Amino acid sequence: MRRKLIAGNWKMNGLSEEGLRLTEAIVERRLRAMEHGSEDAESCELLICPPFTLLAQIRPMLGGTGVSLGAQDCHPAASGAHTGDISAPMLADLGCAYVIVGHSERRQNHREDDSLVQAKAQAALDAGLTPILCIGETEDEREAGKTQEVLRRQLSGSLPELKSGEATSLVIAYEPVWAIGTGKSAKNEDVREAHASVRSFLEERFGAELAREARLLYGGSVKPETSASLLAEDEVDGALIGGASLKAEDFWAIAISCP
Repeated sequence: MRRKLIAGNWKMNGLSEEGLRLTEAIVERRLRAMEHGSEDAESCELLICPPFTLLAQIRPMLGGTGVSLGAQDCHPAASGAHTGDISAPMLADLGCAYVIVGHSERRQNHREDDSLVQAKAQAALDAGLTPILCIGETEDEREAGKTQEVLRRQLSGSLPELKSGEATSLVIAYEPVWAIGTGKSAKNEDVREAHASVRSFLEERFGAELAREARLLYGGSVKPETSASLLAEDEVDGALIGGASLKAEDFWAIAISCP
């Protein structure tokens, strides 16, 4: 069984006080559930991905809580003359377990192509981090019937090379660009179809065992009122959440909707 992963991408939000307050509220809910032996405490893995500026402050708050720490991006090189960038080993040194790579906002606003995303994903693996590799089509591409083509192209160019036993070190987030921050969310059947296509591609490239073990998330205007139905889908192994992760009550409501 693939354990569900509920990941919060805070994006460029949160100064110290509000970021620490949000973390405290999430941790309190998780610890309360653990103390009462609630199934909610272990039904899924929780992950928060704050801005770089908050990672060091938040790390000590998460010990023993079952909430993991992640980052929103990394540089493909381990070190060097890259002013303003953050490497995967630096993130690991800060206690991160995950890093998001290839988010559509990075692909569009920073012109990141598949080869750069692949290099970042490989850097994450080399540093002992689990990359959350984002893929997704635009609205124009979906209307043109090119969703499957786009996803396969992005996977082909963005996936790092994986060896036997590394499937659990890969998370792929299907985030249709037209659903991110728009309030629109893909229908369950659309997500099911996209995830089945991704799983099929993984099997073709890496074999059936790895394809079964890799976790596939959905992201794009995930809300508490719709998450239970989405997370009940066999091919949906969790969610990558944007806006709803900035409210502890919404983030927790999505987390406990895991079947």
